[in-house]
Parts: sequence; structure tokens; C-alpha cells
Amino acid sequence: MNFQEHFGKTFSLAYPVMLSQLGQVMVGVADSMMVGRLGPEPLAAAALANSIFFVVLMFGIGISMAITPLVAAADGNQRHKRIARLLNHGFVINNSAGLILFMVIILFSPSLYYMNQPEEVIRLAIPYLAIITFSLIPFMFFQTFKQFAEGMSQTKQAMIITIGCNLVNVFLNWVLIYGKLGFPAMGLNGAGWATLISRILMAIVMVFYVWNSKRYQPYKLSFGFKKLSFPMISKMLKIGIPTGFQFIFEVGAFSTAAIMMGWIGVNALASHQIAINLASISYMMASGLSAAAMVRVGNQLGKKDIVALREAGFTVFGMVSIFMAFTALIFILFRNFLPTLYIDDAEVVQMSASLLVIAALFQLSDGIQVVGLGALRGMADVKIPTLVTLVAYWVIGLPLGYVLAFHFNLQEKGIWYGLLTGLTVTGIMLLYRFHRLSLRLIRPPVVKAKFFT
Repeated sequence: MNFQEHFGKTFSLAYPVMLSQLGQVMVGVADSMMVGRLGPEPLAAAALANSIFFVVLMFGIGISMAITPLVAAADGNQRHKRIARLLNHGFVINNSAGLILFMVIILFSPSLYYMNQPEEVIRLAIPYLAIITFSLIPFMFFQTFKQFAEGMSQTKQAMIITIGCNLVNVFLNWVLIYGKLGFPAMGLNGAGWATLISRILMAIVMVFYVWNSKRYQPYKLSFGFKKLSFPMISKMLKIGIPTGFQFIFEVGAFSTAAIMMGWIGVNALASHQIAINLASISYMMASGLSAAAMVRVGNQLGKKDIVALREAGFTVFGMVSIFMAFTALIFILFRNFLPTLYIDDAEVVQMSASLLVIAALFQLSDGIQVVGLGALRGMADVKIPTLVTLVAYWVIGLPLGYVLAFHFNLQEKGIWYGLLTGLTVTGIMLLYRFHRLSLRLIRPPVVKAKFFT
């Protein structure tokens, strides 16, 4: 298979996921832009609440993603009964995880008072956090059927549903934040209610589509809870939990950075929210390519075509490099304009612009590391990549950022230089890991005979 064929197949899988992921992140972007009009304090409160919520949300997404590579491999092998069982078990695992994660955040939220954050920010953040936390439950319903469909190489439906429901979210933001159409003005909490309602709608429509589609009727017939297999649950958790921790180590690093920004001040925290919000757009679109890499690599692994597996993987690395180079250019050229879409505070705009330059520098690393995680996940390789993310972000990136910010007085830029370093280390290590691991499948290591006397 040549590059053009790999590119065509990857792009047809990736672009719906990219648009779907863009739709997901645009919920946060729309919330931040509309909340930013209320002032720096509500925007900083949204940053603090979302920095905690997204850690748990991404862990839930990581758990749900165990379905996709296993379904893709089973689909490559034409093992239809196994696909149905994977859907069964994924449903139980994901929705149990949603309930547990919901309770974790509710129990954790009072500890915000001990994080040395501005009091007004905490007062606004806690009720908003409680509302968006409840959206985890319908979101995990949605993720179960979305990841299943993606494993079956069906990505367009989730894209359409996500974009449609996020348009509803933007409309509800306008109504509930500012008090339109006779509703009271709820401010930041209105953004939370809009997110919750849109995610409930996403779950309902996605489940309805899968449950009624002729494409999925054979798997629906096998759906039930009576024959759950603990070995299969264990197998899925061995992929899902490390994947969740991969997300936690990365997103948690940015969330910890947000807490450190709060130590600097409200404006630093607000500027971090703006810059990370914009960087998350390119990241989530790159994660669409990562999902395509996971499906393509998992499919070729199921077919035992390792040469095509390597070709597919490196094609996606090339695609994400081109895309992220383009976004880096956008960040540099429009660094002074983009923050004005969120807020008109001159100091916050200036600080955000300086952070966007650093964001431009880590675009390539960010794209390569997220595709590396997806490609390795397609090979069911999750433990070593999890260790890589732990070391890169928590042993290297965050400590370096703390030292640069508070000991070398680089303030908010020092924290982001640390994040840049962590992303770069991760990207290099994961690219090398995919190269070595896939090469080993083509040329297995020679085991030398041992002679005993």
C-alpha cells in the first residue's frame, strides 16, 4: 500500500473525529468566550473548575478508549461475537466509571479552599464545578457508543451528533449566562447548565443511532449483562486504566499549572485559561488523528500486516506534523488578536499573547506525542507510554516550570516553558517507542541458545 492510499484511508477516518473533537473542545471555548465577557474573576473561576474537571473527564475518556483498539482488531479478524462482547463489557465499565468519577469530584470540591486561590474565584468555581461534574454521567454513555463506532471505522455519525449538540450548547449559553428569552441571568453557572443539557442530548442521540442502525443490529442482539466475563473486564481495564493515567499525567500537568498560575494572580490564571483554551483546539483536532492512528494500527495488527502497520503509523505522524506546524503559525501571527475574542482587559490580553508564542513552540511536540499515544494504543502498548508521560510531565516539566516561574522570576512564562519541555520529551520518546516496537514485530529478536555444562 502506498502513501496516498494510507493518507486517504487515514484522512477518511480522521476528519470526522477531528471535527467531533473540535466540537467537544468548542464547548469549553464557547463557555470561556462568553464567560470572559463577565470579567476576569468568572473567567478565572472557570479556569480553576475546568482544570480539575478535565483531569477526571480525560481519565474517563481514557477508560472508554479501551473499546476502540480491541474492536478494531476484532473487526480486522472478522470476529463478530467478540465485538458484541466488547460492547457489552465496555458499557458496564464506562458507566460504572462515570458514577465513580462523579462522586470523586463532588467529594473533592471543598478542598479548593485549601489551594491558596483567590477567595472570589473559589466562591464562583465550586457551584459551577458541581454542575459540570454531573455531565460526566451522560458523557460516559455517549463515549461508550462513540468509541465502539470508531472501532468499527464509523466516525461520521459521532461528528454530526457532537457538532449539532454543541450548537445547542452555544445557544443555551447565550440564554442562560446572560438571561435571554425570559430566563434569569445565571452567569458562570448558566454555562454549566448549558454544558450538562447538551451532553445529555448527545448521549440520547448517540445511543438512539447505534441502537436503531442496521449496521449494528448483530451486536445489539447480543447485548446484556448476564454473561459478563471478568477476564475480559480485566483485559479492557489493563488498556483503559493506563490510558486514563496517560491523560491524567498530561492534563493534570496543565491543571497543576493553572493552580500555580493562581499563586501569581487572577490575571495570570485568566491568561492561562485563554491560551490553554486556544491550544486545546489544535490538541483535540490532533487527537482526531490519534484516534485514526489507533484504529488503523489496530486493524493492521489484527490482520498481522506489520509493514502496513508501520506505514499507517508513520503516515499519521507526518500528517499531524504538517497540521501542527500550521497551527503554530496561526498562534504566532494572531497572538495579539485571539485573546481579544475572550476578554478586553489589556493586561490579560498581553499576558495571553506571550503564552501563545510558547504554545506555538510546543505544537509539533504536542501533535507527535498525542499521535504516538494513539498508535501505541492500537498495538495495546500502554504501560511504557504511561511511564513516559509520568516522567516527562511530573519529574521534568512541572518542577522545571516551578523553578523558572518562582526562582528565576519568569512568572507565567516560566510555567509554560516547563510544559514545553515536558511535551517535547514525551513526543521524542513516544515516536522512538513506536519505531522500535513495530520494527521488532517485523524482525523478532534472535534468542541465543544457552548451553549448560
